[in-house]
Amino acid sequence: MKMNELNKTLRMNYLYDFYNGLLTDKQKDYVKLYYLMDLQFSEIADELNVTRQAVYDNLKRTTEVLEAYEENLGMYARYLKRQQLFDALKSSLDDKDTALSIIEELESLD
Repeated sequence: MKMNELNKTLRMNYLYDFYNGLLTDKQKDYVKLYYLMDLQFSEIADELNVTRQAVYDNLKRTTEVLEAYEENLGMYARYLKRQQLFDALKSSLDDKDTALSIIEELESLD
């Protein structure tokens, strides 16, 4: 798998984790089979008794839906920001002022 594909798969897995409750059962099935179980379009088509084109179309639409949720709600972006701040906090524990500043920023995220 290319790095770009790997990054997209990782992103979709996170978006699914954050927003799966907003998806239909059908959308969940497509995402789980493709991104979580790493099945090919033909395998998903066989599993769901649909065409490969239907798999492609549904995955494309569901990906767009997940991206729209992220654009509007930003849960994944805030998660990444929190992770970045926690890493910075760990590395700045010897500098009390920097550590306090990072803690205040973390508190403002929620």
